[in-house]
Amino acid sequence: MAIKETLIELRERNGLTQTEMAERLFVTRQAVSRWECGDTQPGIDVLKLIATEFNVPIEKLLDMPLQTVCQSCGMPLADASLLGTEADGSPSEHHCKWCYADGSYLGECTMEDMVDICVSNMAGPEAPFTEDEARAYMEALLPTLERWKGAAPADAR
Repeated sequence: MAIKETLIELRERNGLTQTEMAERLFVTRQAVSRWECGDTQPGIDVLKLIATEFNVPIEKLLDMPLQTVCQSCGMPLADASLLGTEADGSPSEHHCKWCYADGSYLGECTMEDMVDICVSNMAGPEAPFTEDEARAYMEALLPTLERWKGAAPADAR
């Protein structure tokens, strides 16, 4: 589903007019209208706000396939060799081996620490993301994951 359809769906599901949605997102009604018509798309900062405000994974807004991701760091779990382990030694369906083993998280860290760790692995001269893009993505993604739900946003510290 294209972003314009997703935005219309979110607005209608929440019973909002374009004006009300614009107020929640600190933009103009015309901006919301242009997004819904497909004339323009929201920038990464607004997408981050939409994801937070409407409790929707940023992947849905970016029209990326929803896939199983580590519920601590957000890494795609496409390969069984990446899975952490539960207390009984069975593979964890929801966590990677770098975040989770023997039924618990490995090491203490804050959401801000996790953002920094992920950004260091996602950005760089040969990487497809700039540091700012990776940081914005992770700051939007992490609050939607099991480990971080209810935690203070990383950028609020």
